[in-house]
Amino acid sequence: MKRAPRTIFLIDDDEDVRQALQMLLKTVGFAVEAFPSALAFLERRGRERLGCIVADVRMPGLSGLQLLERLAAEGEGMPVVVITGHGDVNACRRAFKSGAVDFLSKPVDEGVLLEAVETAFSRLAAQERVSHEVAEAAALLTRLTQREREILNMVAQGWATKEIARALDLSPRTVETHRANIAEKLGTTSIAEMVRIVLSTTPARPSP
Repeated sequence: MKRAPRTIFLIDDDEDVRQALQMLLKTVGFAVEAFPSALAFLERRGRERLGCIVADVRMPGLSGLQLLERLAAEGEGMPVVVITGHGDVNACRRAFKSGAVDFLSKPVDEGVLLEAVETAFSRLAAQERVSHEVAEAAALLTRLTQREREILNMVAQGWATKEIARALDLSPRTVETHRANIAEKLGTTSIAEMVRIVLSTTPARPSP
C-alpha cells in the first residue's frame, strides 16, 4: 500500500519565499500546507495531521520564535525547523531552548533544509513510537488489581519477595501468587520488562 505523503506546515509572511519553498518541498514528495502568518496556522489547529513545521522567525503579529515557545509550553509534539533572514545568537539560543530541530539562515540551502526536515520527521517517528509504547503499557496496567499494581511497583524498585511480604504484612507465598498473576496479565516474566512498563507510564520529574 502506498504511504501517504508526509505533511509540512510552512509558515512565512514572504510570499515569494513561501511559494519557492512550497514548490521545492512538493517536488521531493512532501505534502505542504502554507500559511502567511503564525496566527493563520494557529487558527486551523485541531484539524492538522501530524507533521513538521517550517517557520520564519520574523513575522507580523506572532513571530516564529513566539510560536515555537507557545507550542513548547503547550506540549505540542510536532518538530519545528526555524528559518530566518535576520538570525542572531540570542534568537538561535531561544529556538533551540524551545526544542527547534534546526535554525537555518536565508537564503536557505535546499540540501540543508531537506536534511533538517528529514531529521524532524525522524524525531516525530521516535515520539510516535514512545507514545505507542506508553499507550500499550497503560493498557496492560489496567488489567492489574490495586494490590497487584502495588506489588509491581515494589518489584520495579528492586524489592525481593520476602521484603514485599514483610512490608505489606502478607505471606511470601501470597506475594508469589500475586507476582504470577502480574506476569500472566502483563505477558512477561522478565523483571526488566516489568520495570520498562512501569517507567514508561511514570511522568518524568523535572530537573532541579
